[in-house]
Amino acid sequence: MSEKSPPILISLPDQIESERLIIRPPRAGDGDEVNAAIHESMPELRPWMPWAQVTPTPEETEIVMRQKAAEWLLREDLMLTLWRKDDGVFVGGSGLHRIDWSVPRVEIGYWVRTSLSGCGYITEAVNAITRFALESLDAQRIEIRCDARNIRSAAVAERAGYTLEARLHHDRRDVDGALCDTLIYVMFPGE
Repeated sequence: MSEKSPPILISLPDQIESERLIIRPPRAGDGDEVNAAIHESMPELRPWMPWAQVTPTPEETEIVMRQKAAEWLLREDLMLTLWRKDDGVFVGGSGLHRIDWSVPRVEIGYWVRTSLSGCGYITEAVNAITRFALESLDAQRIEIRCDARNIRSAAVAERAGYTLEARLHHDRRDVDGALCDTLIYVMFPGE
C-alpha cells in the first residue's frame, strides 16, 4: 500500500484459512450463532471483556455483526469470526483493532467459546491473523494487549511467538473499576 492510498482501497481476501479454521469478517445472519457462543461463555468473558458485562439478545448481536461488517468494508476495524472447517461451528472472535494506518499498526484481540477452550484454536487463529496482517496489511507493528491477570490470554501471545514489550502499571480500570496492569506483547516483520 502506498502512503497516499486510503485504507478503503486495500484489497482484502474474503476469508483466511488455517489448518482447522475459516477466519472471516462478520456477515449478516451470523448473529444467532455468535450470540449462542457469547451466552455459553459469559462467565469466562465477563472479567476481561468490557462488551461482555450484559448478556446481549440475538438481535443485539446481529446488529453488532452488521455494524462490524460495515466497519470492515470501511477499514475502520477488522473484526474476524472463527469457524471450524469440518462442521461450521462458530469457535470464537478475533480481529485487528486500534488500527493506525499511518504506521500501519494493529492490535489483535480474541476470545473463544467456552466449550472449545483449550483446543488450540485461538493460537492457530492468532498465527494466521498475524500472517495476514504482515502480508496483506504490511503491518509494521502488531500488538496483543491483555490484563496482566489474564494468564490464558498471555499464554496465547507467547505460544504465537510474540515478545513481552511492556507492563503498564495501573494504566486502566478493569470491568469492576479496580486499577489493573496491562501486558503489551509485540511482533514486527521478520520475526
